[in-house]
Amino acid sequence: MRKMKHRLCILFTLLLFFAHSTTICGAQYDDDTDATLAPYFLIDGMDTATDSFPLKETNVSVNINGIFAETFVTQTYSNEGQEPINATYVFPASSRVTIHGMKMEIGDEIITAKIKEKEEARHDYEQAKSEGKSASLLEQQRPNVFTMDVANVMPGDIIRIELHYTEMITPTDGIYQFVFPTVAGPRYTSPSVPKSLKAETWIASPFLRLGDTPREKYNINVNLSAGVPITDLQCGSHKIDVAWDNQTSARISLSNPEEFAGNRDFILDYKLTGTEISSGLMLGTGESENFFLLMVQPPERYTPETIPPREYIFILDVSGSMYGFPLDTSKELIRNLAGSLRESDRFNVILFSDSLIQMSPESVPATAENVQKAFALIDNEEGGGGTELAPALETALAIPASPGAARSVIAITDGYISGEREIFDIIGRNIGTTNFFSFGIGSSVNRYLIDGIAKTGLGESFVVTDPSEAAATADRFRTYIQSPVLTDVQVTYDGFDVYDIEPPTLSTLFASRPIVLFGKWKGEPSGTIYITGKTGGRDYAEDIPVSAAIPLEANNIIQYLWARTRVERLTDYGITEDLQANAKKEVTELGLRYSMMTPYTSFIAVTEKVRNTEGKSTDVKQPLPIPMNVSEWAIGNGYTVGSEPGSLLLVLLMAAALLLNVLYQNSKKKPAFSKERAQDEK
Repeated sequence: MRKMKHRLCILFTLLLFFAHSTTICGAQYDDDTDATLAPYFLIDGMDTATDSFPLKETNVSVNINGIFAETFVTQTYSNEGQEPINATYVFPASSRVTIHGMKMEIGDEIITAKIKEKEEARHDYEQAKSEGKSASLLEQQRPNVFTMDVANVMPGDIIRIELHYTEMITPTDGIYQFVFPTVAGPRYTSPSVPKSLKAETWIASPFLRLGDTPREKYNINVNLSAGVPITDLQCGSHKIDVAWDNQTSARISLSNPEEFAGNRDFILDYKLTGTEISSGLMLGTGESENFFLLMVQPPERYTPETIPPREYIFILDVSGSMYGFPLDTSKELIRNLAGSLRESDRFNVILFSDSLIQMSPESVPATAENVQKAFALIDNEEGGGGTELAPALETALAIPASPGAARSVIAITDGYISGEREIFDIIGRNIGTTNFFSFGIGSSVNRYLIDGIAKTGLGESFVVTDPSEAAATADRFRTYIQSPVLTDVQVTYDGFDVYDIEPPTLSTLFASRPIVLFGKWKGEPSGTIYITGKTGGRDYAEDIPVSAAIPLEANNIIQYLWARTRVERLTDYGITEDLQANAKKEVTELGLRYSMMTPYTSFIAVTEKVRNTEGKSTDVKQPLPIPMNVSEWAIGNGYTVGSEPGSLLLVLLMAAALLLNVLYQNSKKKPAFSKERAQDEK
């Protein structure tokens, strides 16, 4: 019995050690691209001579003029250790931005970065690094995720890197929203992903433990100038101070700069006087090309008296990263969505982590009894395991369609996966039979996935950052899905010579946001633009005279918006590998021509002077904070399946139970065996 107790103590000690060590260390498989990568917790203090936190400060300065937002991000790196280091930092941006400028400052030297093909830029960086030169390299990993590499940061160095973004802000239901993501959340990598994806080492990013205070400062300042009076200015993500210059312009800053602001999206909402913006045309002139931006305000929503029956399939993420606040918010959201369905509607619910739970083999009528069954199903979930969204989508699409009903799939998730393209491919193969809507839940969701689901699936995307927003967001969804604003949209040009229109085709317009077209023009700005369509079964038409728009050099910013829109169409959502290969050349040319970040072009800045004469340096990864309201269950892909340890703990508990049972059975046998042996010896 004493031996059994001893073995039990050893067993539980090993289990606790194993669970603890895997949670802390996660897994770094930088040297083995066949292994699954994952985020991990940083272990600090192992080498006091090496600075593990080289990023000291991030300053964000935003100028919003009308519908354009220009953002300057300045990152300050400083080596406070005793050894030269090479730092890597992963950071997000809006999936709508164009990064078209970068500068590096070391002491009195300011270097303007050059745009180069990605492979060439990486080669130049590695060469500069080996030669002992200071260098910085900016690469795009996703349309909303970038990595900054800084080589040969010498002890005592202060290096500042400035990035220049541009994006356009369009209103939805009259509300303008500027979003600046501050942290890239942890990404789950499915065991089934191809080896090419597993080689993406940025996914294996270090994170701070929950509650650890980040050492960097994070400042955000916005200068807002609208040209017309601004109303309802508010920020639900951060506490802000607002200094009004007049009714049409304001300066926004963080109320408490000492409070760390870099663990959640900065979200600024505001309205302008008047019910809606007006349709309009903006013309820009350049040395070799002229660009235009056409914005068409949609008509008022028309709700038909008879809405056809619909089928809703809700796909709810219950993985480890959704534990706590995100899952509680999701439950509140789905209660509002499913709780207001009509009995003529049918619905189903699929819960997914690294396993699936399906409410019913077929969609069921939205009766009060069935809705309560759905609530009971989701109420039992607390969150745990990996984020296998692709099998959940495949399962939803395999459910037999309800005859005569319009089908919609609604994905509710934080989006913390690395295999976005697989999701877009699944959706792209099912366009025509299903509309796809997405709800991003949390303070720092993966907007590339959330927006991509909606764009690929011809639906709409929503982001819910707080449980109090669930009811209002559900109301918006119901309004959108019940009656499209505009269908059969056509735009024609009479007497206005245009080409390279983006996007080339327009789909059904669900949301109350303007239609936006970019393109190039030549000749004289004359003629008329005609917009036609259907709204609620009625004809819609609008004419815009081109001569009313005055070409302005200040509007040359449109070229970056046009280029970003074309790159997005060629690479971002639902593009097969064959099409992606064909598009690579065109996207590369666009990046080089307009000096902008793309999947195939990068910014590189290198000093002329050799600064690290000994040539020895240490690679470090700047740790990221866990996004606000995300639990530590989101970290740790070094287990066996992915970034969330719910399955591992289950395996450990099962193993412990089996071992305990074996030990117990052995302990029961020993006395009998000893007694028989004693009788034999007699």
